[in-house]
Amino acid sequence: MTDHPFRLFINPRHGVPGVVVLPEGGWRRARAAITAWPGYVPTPLVTLPELVAPLGLGAVFYKQEASRFGLGSFKALGGAHAVAGVIARELARMGVANAATVADLESGRFADVTAAVTITCATDGNHGRSVAWGARRFGARCVIFVHPGVSQGRRDAIAAYGAEVREVPGTYDDSVRASEEAARAGGWHLVSDTSWPGYTETPREVMQGYRLMAEEALDAMPAPPSHVFIQGGVGGVAAAVSVALRARYGQAAKLVVVEPERAACLLASAEAGEARTVPGELDTIMAGLACGEPSLLAWQELERAAFAFMAIPDSAAIAAMRLLARRDPPLEAGESGVAGLAGLALVAQDPQARAALGLSAGSQVLLFGTEGATDRDVYESLVTRPGVDTTPLAPLLG
Repeated sequence: MTDHPFRLFINPRHGVPGVVVLPEGGWRRARAAITAWPGYVPTPLVTLPELVAPLGLGAVFYKQEASRFGLGSFKALGGAHAVAGVIARELARMGVANAATVADLESGRFADVTAAVTITCATDGNHGRSVAWGARRFGARCVIFVHPGVSQGRRDAIAAYGAEVREVPGTYDDSVRASEEAARAGGWHLVSDTSWPGYTETPREVMQGYRLMAEEALDAMPAPPSHVFIQGGVGGVAAAVSVALRARYGQAAKLVVVEPERAACLLASAEAGEARTVPGELDTIMAGLACGEPSLLAWQELERAAFAFMAIPDSAAIAAMRLLARRDPPLEAGESGVAGLAGLALVAQDPQARAALGLSAGSQVLLFGTEGATDRDVYESLVTRPGVDTTPLAPLLG
């Protein structure tokens, strides 16, 4: 659908059998580990009753990740969990400890050894913060690669956990390649949230951590969701949500993956019927979703489990941020955390899209607010920026 302020593609391969991306054993281990971390509490599932009548739906639920471990996003669940696994395996390889736990690592028992371990990754902001947090918790050195589009506030938040932040030219995907090359050259340990042929196990651990967010939300739902709108990016979180949905409901809940129109690699892949890279500068205010290459693992799940893919303009994300900021009580949401909400608002007001997705007055919709105001200056500038065309969401903004 192109005669709209969004693009929507219904996945013709929805429901086709595929490979197991996130085994249940790995999920059980991730859940047990993360829920035992100091300070763990499930994040809240908030109802948005003010959207029900305007959008003609039965209920709208919003999983608010802004308070997650003080890091401001769901990424806290994945990166740090994978860092613990990487360090524990390194200790076992060295013959220092066969099965070091998180408590062992945090106790400082192996500080002399872990201090010689270097963890690295690329980030648009939130994943790097989680990896840096995990590296500091477990006593390892950390180097995070960013591209020029990563804001200074997000760089500072990463550096606050003791990580070295290195900028490389290009896009997020270029910074991923730079981190991989540095890891190979320096004998470092790569903890990426995206995957490719030959590199899947650590990203799988990251995604198993993300699944906890989805399971918490489903546990708190009063009834099974009929529709779930989730952000895209490289696809890791969308795939983790998809696995959780299928484990409980099969194909009953329709998953819609939402991306920025200038960085819609998953939508392009779905249209092509195979993983595709989106070229260019990936210029979008949704910084955490500015990704041009799908994760291999994520695509293996989403190519047959997502019901639909859509791309939205930046203005819709800004309008969604303002919508949440103006409600009572207000909800702070970063620009990458509202893509699902913006996507829902656009399609629910469009008769053709509503019909294609099966949205109705009885629909129970689940959204994931995957980040809060992770850069205060960026957040304030977007919710107050003049001259933004918020016409598609005007009926909701009032």
